[in-house]
Amino acid sequence: MLKKNISILLIILLMTGLSLTAKEKAVSLKKFKCTDIGNPDISGSSQVQANSISITAGGADVWGVQDEFRFAYVEQTGDFDLVAQIESLTAPHLYTKAGLMAREDLSDNSRHIFFQVFPNNNPRNKNNGGYEFQYRKEKAGEMKAIYPAKFDGVPDFPVNYPNTWIRLKRVGNDFTGFFSADGKSWKTFTTFSMEITKKLYLGLAVTSHNTKGTATAVFKNVSSLKD
Repeated sequence: MLKKNISILLIILLMTGLSLTAKEKAVSLKKFKCTDIGNPDISGSSQVQANSISITAGGADVWGVQDEFRFAYVEQTGDFDLVAQIESLTAPHLYTKAGLMAREDLSDNSRHIFFQVFPNNNPRNKNNGGYEFQYRKEKAGEMKAIYPAKFDGVPDFPVNYPNTWIRLKRVGNDFTGFFSADGKSWKTFTTFSMEITKKLYLGLAVTSHNTKGTATAVFKNVSSLKD
């Protein structure tokens, strides 16, 4: 009888979409501080509403040895599991980017992890989807990217706004990026190990990649998952 009751409980939990391993907690967007990183030709702006934050950014890029972008962040010490729905992202450039970033400091050449999306699924280098995992391992060093295992045919990690969800998790020095189309079922993009300080600046990053125009991303349902 006990086993039967446990089985029924498991079925109910799965049907109602509850998780047995993690609890979702909304993150107060009012806690985020907003600033431009680097020196974009066009200054960015941020607008917080009840359940969303709209970030408009200039900036040449987050790439190479120096970054220009708009950053909404909180200070985070230790492990985290941050989730956000990206409802929309405008496309002033093929390489416009928005996503979740964990950054060692607020300088323009800081070490960081950046799990991000593009405005669409057009082919880019070794990527035929809309998601990409990038990082700078050394301060003022060249950034690098981790691409999907395949880059032809139907993409494994497509963006489909507004049904585009992104998740970045830290456990120790392991950083994992996850893809989702509904915020419930998650697929691992990659896990990357990088020794970095326990205290980081964690948040939402947007760069235009077009120095003469801005990009706007709308983030919704920003939350933290806890085991």
